[in-house]
Amino acid sequence: MIQKTRSFRLSLTICLLLGSLVVQADEPEEKPELKIMKVDGTEPISKEYSLEKAITFLDRTSMAWTNKHKCFTCHTNYAHLMAVGQLKNKPKYFSAVKDSLVELVEKRWPDKGPRWDAEVVMAAATLALLEKNGVVDVSDQAGLAMNRVWTVQREDGGFDWLKCNWPPMESDDQYGAVMAAVGISAASDKYRSTPEAKAGLAKLKNYLKNQKLERLHHRCILLWAESFFPGWLEEAAAQEIVEDLLSLQRPDGGWNTPSLGQWSRADGKEPDFLVSDGYGTGFAIFALRKSGMDAQSPSIQKGLKWLYSHQRESGRWYTRSLSRDNQHYLTHAGTALSIMAIRECDESLK
Repeated sequence: MIQKTRSFRLSLTICLLLGSLVVQADEPEEKPELKIMKVDGTEPISKEYSLEKAITFLDRTSMAWTNKHKCFTCHTNYAHLMAVGQLKNKPKYFSAVKDSLVELVEKRWPDKGPRWDAEVVMAAATLALLEKNGVVDVSDQAGLAMNRVWTVQREDGGFDWLKCNWPPMESDDQYGAVMAAVGISAASDKYRSTPEAKAGLAKLKNYLKNQKLERLHHRCILLWAESFFPGWLEEAAAQEIVEDLLSLQRPDGGWNTPSLGQWSRADGKEPDFLVSDGYGTGFAIFALRKSGMDAQSPSIQKGLKWLYSHQRESGRWYTRSLSRDNQHYLTHAGTALSIMAIRECDESLK
């Protein structure tokens, strides 16, 4: 009980610290272009769609975040590496952000240890995806990070996740479990055959089998894991996820993030279930493609048209925070997922 109390207090301190840090996030960095831009819904829609502008926005924002906060977050630099790591031509700051993640695993962890368990799972998943995409030879780092995952895995197969009420990433343990599933699924067959991986994988599968994944958002992530390494979902369950996701497509072709999980807002306001947004639309298209749906299907084409017509002038796709209206950093992850969705539908980008 004492240990659990300490863990809770540590997580709370981290959440409060991160919250205090991001308030100053729009200050200029050493280079004028490296500035974490203020995010709100008033930025005009771009007159024309540009994937290059989206990539540049995300790349610069990720580098600025890495420089300023000296940490990795699900909504910005992890998302950036996952998104642009898939592209043939890497943007300017990709290597620098990737090197910072490798340094975190190789130097900081042995010296000071991980900051929290979520950092271990997300770092391992990101490195495994980079290795899967063949962009860099990170097999040593990916294996080192993945082995660390099993040391923080609970006996029931799950993970103690950050619960800062910043959904969809930092709100419940189930998100950590499905992201761990993506990580081990993206890892090499050789790694999955190791004793540590076999034991951890068995415990994780047992946890997910015994859990009722409450949110469609998290169930959709298992479609991603399934695309790498089958066995996470029965065919009927996968089809049900697809049907549930299709049923939530808005008349304008987009998807709405709050409808994917029914999260309660920390500011006490009512969630808006009617407005399509960048994260929801990019996430849905990406998940549908990972399920095997044809890119030319009417639903995906309608979703892509929404993305092409709702990009902001900066290159990003706006997504209102699911928690508080003072910081909308889910926009960064929404931009990453929109890039990932577009790549999944455009053979020239693969």
